[in-house]
Amino acid sequence: MLLFCLIFIYPVSRTAIMSFFSVKSVTSAVSTWSWAGLDNYIKLFHTPLFITSVINIGKIWLYCGIACLGLAIVLAIILTSGLRGQKFFRAIIYMPNVIAAVAVGYMWLLYVYNAKFGLLRSFFTALGWKSMANFQWLGTDHMFLSMCIAYVFSNVGYFMLMYIAAIEKISPDYYEAATIEGANIFDKFFHITLPLIKGVLGTSLVLWTTKTMGFFALAQVFGGVSTYTPMMYTYQTLFGSEISADSMNTGVAAAAACIMTIVVVAVSTISRKSIKDDGYEL
Repeated sequence: MLLFCLIFIYPVSRTAIMSFFSVKSVTSAVSTWSWAGLDNYIKLFHTPLFITSVINIGKIWLYCGIACLGLAIVLAIILTSGLRGQKFFRAIIYMPNVIAAVAVGYMWLLYVYNAKFGLLRSFFTALGWKSMANFQWLGTDHMFLSMCIAYVFSNVGYFMLMYIAAIEKISPDYYEAATIEGANIFDKFFHITLPLIKGVLGTSLVLWTTKTMGFFALAQVFGGVSTYTPMMYTYQTLFGSEISADSMNTGVAAAAACIMTIVVVAVSTISRKSIKDDGYEL
């Protein structure tokens, strides 16, 4: 309890309190803090860059979430269907999760999206698809899409293993009975698999929200306003941007962090209330 309070409770409480004060730096003594009330929060919602970052993170949460969690469920079903070499495929798909996000980002940036010798260019050239071979993945208009693809790639294995573990807990008797009754693969998924892993789906939604709110490394690697996120805004406001240290404002940074925390708590609460694990009684 002592360690928990020192490592978690104290920093969280200090950050929440700091969001209502004007603070020069994170190491400033409490005696130097000046009361600001809700001014830090008001300033955030009157800052175009922060609004842009919120819109970006909303699109990442929605679009990448649908792609990542949807693909993870499909892969989990395929890799629990008795496919030969399924352990090998599980390991390969999960592997990006053990690689640092910065390394994954630069791998895509330098070796996949490269306009001269990138993997995608070589692949589409071999197929004779010139329009896709010449597609500017790192162009300003396509940077957000390219970053989202890399983000989904690096996270799908994590959620896939979570769903695999949930599916493997379901008794085979349910599927055998459904087969005898003439159910096809879609019937089994919507009437057996999906209802019995709802609890895990709710948990994965919370974990996805937590991951998305902490979106930082790939945004730094890809750069640009279209990939700017609240975590980047918080970092630059807390420590100062590369252009000027005058942009430091610890109180505003703390307010931004509190807003992201509130979003995670809200999604967690809604998920817990709306998605309940009904168990095997159905």
